[in-house]
Amino acid sequence: MQRQNGVALWRQIADRIRTSIADGNYDREGKVPPELTLASEFGVNRHTVRSALAALAEEGIVRAVQGRGTLIERKERINFPISRRTRFTQGIGDQAREKEGLLLASSQETPSPDIAGRLKLPAGSKVIRLETLRKADRRPVSRASSWFAANRFGGIAEAYAKTGSITAAFEAFGVKDYVRAVTEISAVHADAQDLADLGLSPGAIVLVTRALNCDMDGAPVQYSVTRFPADLVQFTIEN
Repeated sequence: MQRQNGVALWRQIADRIRTSIADGNYDREGKVPPELTLASEFGVNRHTVRSALAALAEEGIVRAVQGRGTLIERKERINFPISRRTRFTQGIGDQAREKEGLLLASSQETPSPDIAGRLKLPAGSKVIRLETLRKADRRPVSRASSWFAANRFGGIAEAYAKTGSITAAFEAFGVKDYVRAVTEISAVHADAQDLADLGLSPGAIVLVTRALNCDMDGAPVQYSVTRFPADLVQFTIEN
C-alpha cells in the first residue's frame, strides 16, 4: 500500500479487493477473507478494512451477513457494448441501479488539426468541448472529453447539463439518431487526472476509447476520448 500518495488507504484496499473479486480469487468460498486476514495482508488496522468493505457494499459488490462474513454479491465487471449504436445508458442497462451523467466543464475553442480533421471542419472553425463524468451506482465508470462543431451545436453544454445524456442533447438539435463510425481502444496506466476523477489508486489501468459518431447522413457530430477503469469495465464488440 502507498501511504503518501494522496489516496486514502481504504480506497486503495477497496480497489484491490474489487480487482481480486473480478479476477475470481475468492471463488472457492464465495466471500472475501475475514477482516483480520485482510488487515494483515494490507498492513492496516481492521477499521480501515471495514471502511473499504463498507464502500464495496454500497456499490453492491459485497454484503455483510452476521455469522457468515462478507459475501460476494457481484464479481463481474460492468460490460459495456460497443456497436453501431453505442449508448451509455442502454449499454449499462440493468447492470446498475443508478446511472448519472455530469458536466464537469465546457468551453469553445479552436480545434487541433487532428480533431478538426476527424470532424471534417473547415479552417477557422470552432468547437465546443465538454468534459463529462459518467457514474453507475454512484461510482465513476468513465471520464470523457468530447468535441462538437460550434456552428451546429452551440448550446450543447446547456443541453447536456440539463439531461445528463448526449443522446438527449443531440435531440435538442434535431439529431434523432446517430451511429458509431470508428472506435479505437487502448490501455494505459492511469494518470493523475484519472486518479482524481475516477477514484483510482496509483498503478491502476484505464481503457481508453477514441470514438467518432456520425449522423444518419454520414456527417461527423461528435469526437470523444473516454477513459474507463479497467478493473470495473470491460468491452464487448458487437457487429
